[in-house]
Amino acid sequence: MKRFCSKAPFVLLIFLVITNCLFSEAQKCRPSGRIIGKKPPPGECNTENDSDCCKEGKSYTTYECSPPVTSHTKATLTLNSFEKGGDGGSPSECDNKYHSDDTPVVALSTGWFNNKSRCLNNITISANGRSVVAMVVDECDSRKGCDEDHDYQPPCKNNIVDASKAVWNALGVPHDQWGDIEITWSDA
Repeated sequence: MKRFCSKAPFVLLIFLVITNCLFSEAQKCRPSGRIIGKKPPPGECNTENDSDCCKEGKSYTTYECSPPVTSHTKATLTLNSFEKGGDGGSPSECDNKYHSDDTPVVALSTGWFNNKSRCLNNITISANGRSVVAMVVDECDSRKGCDEDHDYQPPCKNNIVDASKAVWNALGVPHDQWGDIEITWSDA
């Protein structure tokens, strides 16, 4: 009697394991590179809102991506001025305009900004037991930094929602705690 042994179930199992690993890998956001900081020219790095200036010789991680967006995406809320002369630097990328610090606007890390796909759309930010709707007007660049275009500030991390004072006020965060808190956000 002949035994008929097929390798098909084994091959299928291996295929499924490899596919699952590749899918899981695609869900992660890994660093894409590094840049070396340069010392900003005198008076060229705006430290409003406790913004960092690049340090000469320091290595900064860059990202092309951000963590996956969910209905409650975890992020770090940072403080930014979108006004002319503020630490945001140049006009907002979405509309080439400056925005009042009294308006709830944000910049998103490069991956979440997604080639301007969220420009002028609202997101909902939740923290401190409150929520606020804010408009996406800019990118917090995770790929580049330490140059004139980025106000001689380091590249953003890949999980940043950089927000105006209006957002911080709406969330009821005490002023002495402004600058860096954990939040969740979602597309509104």
